[in-house]
Amino acid sequence: MSTEATAPQRITVGDVEVVRVVEWLGPFAPATDLVPQSAPQMWQDGGALLAPDHYDPARGLAVMALQTWVVRSAGLTVLVDTGVGSGRDRPASPHFHRRQGDLLGDLARAGIRAQDVDVVVNTHLHADHVGGNTTGADGEWAPAFPNARYLVPAADDHHFGPAGGYGGRSPDDRLLYEDSIAPVHRAGQTRLWDGTLPIDAHLTLESVPGHTPGSGVLRIASRGERAVFAGDVLHSPVQILNPSCNSCFCMDPVQAAAGRRRVLERAADERELVIPAHFAGPGAVRVRRRGGAFGFDPAA
Repeated sequence: MSTEATAPQRITVGDVEVVRVVEWLGPFAPATDLVPQSAPQMWQDGGALLAPDHYDPARGLAVMALQTWVVRSAGLTVLVDTGVGSGRDRPASPHFHRRQGDLLGDLARAGIRAQDVDVVVNTHLHADHVGGNTTGADGEWAPAFPNARYLVPAADDHHFGPAGGYGGRSPDDRLLYEDSIAPVHRAGQTRLWDGTLPIDAHLTLESVPGHTPGSGVLRIASRGERAVFAGDVLHSPVQILNPSCNSCFCMDPVQAAAGRRRVLERAADERELVIPAHFAGPGAVRVRRRGGAFGFDPAA
């Protein structure tokens, strides 16, 4: 897997500026392991839509990115997800265990200082979306963004926190909650939310449960232009071509597939730019209807 950060990519959606900060990008896992309901033929049939940006056909691997999106809107600086973090114990996740990332350095190189971040959005509470919430070492963790409100899905906070038995699926769940969520609670910087939550005149959070109990998306609407940060509603564009196929990480398969279809239908009908958490290539796509199915074009 490549560990080289790329130069920040910038997108505008009306009056909103979006900056892509990539931590790493490259082949990640066998494609049919990542999306177990998919067949090798689905990936091969995707042709140039999938390979080489999202699929390595020679090795049968899905190509993915770990990245944070910075949104500048109405005077606010908003981060969408914070990656794996640095020095985290994640024994059940070899790609993430004690990884040495540099989110604060990557942000600084893109012109964003930690103290200038106003809002941190965690689309859901998986390890690769919350690890940069805090900074520290030797178990002494503190919020990495001292002036920010952290918007955390209430259903995920309950499920992955002590009230829900720390998720109960993986030993990493308790670890990530204690090093990346609990310190933000103790600092009084968390706001739990559910349903919909307007952030400003252009930005709105919306629950799309299924991947996790509280997983959500962040929508932008500005001067007639629209975008949606889709989190892990989509892991790969093979799921646009085959929206009933869930990732191996989706906790409620029926709910996840229904939510994915709703997001894709709205994106096609309203011409929303779709920006999932882990898409490689340009990082964003334009979804279009193709009969009773969906197709997509890479974002310009």
